[in-house]
This record gives sequence, structure tokens and C-alpha cells, in this order.
Amino acid sequence: MSETFYRRNLPHYHPPDATYFVTFRLAGSLPQQVLERLRQAYEQEETLLRQRLQGQLLGEEIYKLQKQIFARYDAALDQAASGPHWLADPCLANVVAREIRALHPTHYALLAYCIMSNHVHLLLDLQGIPDPPRLASGQHHTPLNHALRLLKGRTARFCNQMLGRSGPFWNPESYDHVVRDKKECERIIAYIINNPVKAGLVKHADDWPFTYVAET
Repeated sequence: MSETFYRRNLPHYHPPDATYFVTFRLAGSLPQQVLERLRQAYEQEETLLRQRLQGQLLGEEIYKLQKQIFARYDAALDQAASGPHWLADPCLANVVAREIRALHPTHYALLAYCIMSNHVHLLLDLQGIPDPPRLASGQHHTPLNHALRLLKGRTARFCNQMLGRSGPFWNPESYDHVVRDKKECERIIAYIINNPVKAGLVKHADDWPFTYVAET
């Protein structure tokens, strides 16, 4: 099984047997101008880095930049006053939690999740998960992409039925990041746990009902 790189609107790097930090959001949860500002900021900073650096140092600085831009993206979601916040409804959040758990362990090992009002964080281990079959069209999906398609498809269908609506429920793009080592994994778990506190929803992480961390 070879390393896989694919692109929709964003580049996605999916090496096999990796652990991933994934974030996906409701359709329409961020204004286009916010996304455009983040895109421009990233491209401008990346261009400056490539003019000054190369090799391993360049890779490390781009990695730091990606984390900085993601932090701004996540903060924009936490602070979004417009756009849907359907997952603030516990019934809908429970549907998402149920389906996240239903794909474990066949499609991933579930390490952690947090369901916010307009987005979801996941920490998933894909070690030992085989490649899914090719589609009839011949299109190939990585194990992570296949799992997210299943998860987003199922939850969109059930949540739209509960809302009495049709149309896109999730934004088609997902942010995914390869977790490089155990220390980074621990930092991401702490980030996931503290997201509701950072967003001002609860004072203590344990008070948020839609956070899960697997026992180790």
C-alpha cells in the first residue's frame, strides 16, 4: 500500500497506517470572505518562507504555519455568529456521536472526538485499515477519505431527516493532518478536550457532554 496524495480544493496527504487529526464543519458555517482571508494569509506566508528557507527547515516552518492557520480557522468557527449551529441540538449531536462510534473499529480506531455546534474534531488511527474497493467509476479513495465519506453521508442523511430539510449538511472539505508522534498526539487530545472551554461553552472540559477520549 503506497503513500497517497489527492486533491479536491485543498491538498490532502494520506500516508498508510497513520494517525490523523480531522476537522469538518457544517455547510455555510463560515463566510466565504473569512475563508478567503485565511487562504491568502497562508499563501503569502508560505511564499515568504520559500524565499528564505529550504530543506528540512522549510518543512518545519511550513508545518508551524499550517498549525497557526488552522488555529485561526478553528477560532473563527468557535466565534461564528452566523451560519448554522445545528449540532447545538443534543439530539443531532447524539446522532453524530453514534455514527462516529459505529465506524470503529472497522474503518478506524477512534482515539478522541469533540462535537461542537458547527464543527467536529476527530483523532483517528488508521493503522491496519485496508484500502477500500475502487468505485465503479474507477476512482480510488484512501481509507481515511472512505471513512469520512461514510460518516458524513450517514450523519447528513439522519440529521436532515430530523431537521425536515434537504440539501448539503456538511461542507464537502475536511481538514486533515498527519500526527507525527506520541507527543503531538497528546497535544491534540488536549486541544480537542479543551475546545469547548476555549470557546466559552463550559468552565471545565468534563462538563461538555460531546467529548470522548479512548482509554489507554
